[in-house]
Amino acid sequence: MSSSATPETVLNCIDLWKVFGEGGAKAIAELGPDAPEGAFKERGLIVGARNVNVHVNRGEIFVVMGLSGSGKSTLVRCMTRLHEPTAGQLIVLGQDVTNLSRKELVDIRRNRLSMVFQDFALLPHLTVMGNVAFPLKVQGVDRKTREVKAKEMIDLVGLTGRENYFPDELSGGQQQRVGIARSLTTQPEVWFLDEPFSALDPLIRHDMQLEFLRIQKMLNKSIVFITHDFEEAVRLADRIAIMKNGSVIQQGPPEELVLNPADDYVKEFTKSIPKQKVLRVSAIMGPVDKGALSDVPIKASETVDTVVAQVLMSDGVLAVTDDDNTVVGSIHRRDLVPVIT
Repeated sequence: MSSSATPETVLNCIDLWKVFGEGGAKAIAELGPDAPEGAFKERGLIVGARNVNVHVNRGEIFVVMGLSGSGKSTLVRCMTRLHEPTAGQLIVLGQDVTNLSRKELVDIRRNRLSMVFQDFALLPHLTVMGNVAFPLKVQGVDRKTREVKAKEMIDLVGLTGRENYFPDELSGGQQQRVGIARSLTTQPEVWFLDEPFSALDPLIRHDMQLEFLRIQKMLNKSIVFITHDFEEAVRLADRIAIMKNGSVIQQGPPEELVLNPADDYVKEFTKSIPKQKVLRVSAIMGPVDKGALSDVPIKASETVDTVVAQVLMSDGVLAVTDDDNTVVGSIHRRDLVPVIT
């Protein structure tokens, strides 16, 4: 998609609330969106998500993050109606899913949405093939067709040759790959992942993040990704929403959150992240320069840390291009100084 194209919104939360306890909707109406948490607690209610307004564009990775208890998992469960929203609207793929019947909701979940959980949730009595093909079996797809599709997804996540293994014969990383493959067999339009890598050790987790980005580059899914790890969020996200006490404190591209944190809570998340790992070339590039070297152009979408060596080794100004290879700016080694020093 051209960088100048208007993105299509596939999911939109409008003034979305989730209040646990009886009388939540009445409390919201009477207390209003700015009421302190204590006012809800006095009525025996717990606010899981408070007046959330976020949207997800087609083809982007939208990361929702926050500490434990911030409301991020509650929000993603409202997005799929695993939790019933207490108030507000939830528009998914052009439909207000808060108004769908149970049958319509099951249909959209089976055919257009998919979710990956932290605990893998594999069926222990089924092989890798059986687990990955299971959503298609539920849809009533014939065995030959579903196994062909499952094999494609198994190959996609790098598990070729392990089709007949059972979950307890796989490592944690391999089990998570099965979960990812299974979630993709129905070719979902919106893909939800709730802390899918948090149970993995750091090295495997990093490998899975790279694998996830590889898969996304091939499939270009619309993704909602939940994490409590800001470094993971920065590595994966096109945009990030940071939550606290059920509210979205700030949302935007990673570089915006690092350079302009809205408050001390956001600043605490971002303080340990080196700027060059977050800032994209587009944030520091200069204007188009007709004399810029264009044999090996720099992508505006690249993070600065990935192009430092190329820029420093250059004798002049390098052209910067967008994803359509149109020159949109230029970069010189002096442009790196404020970021890497």
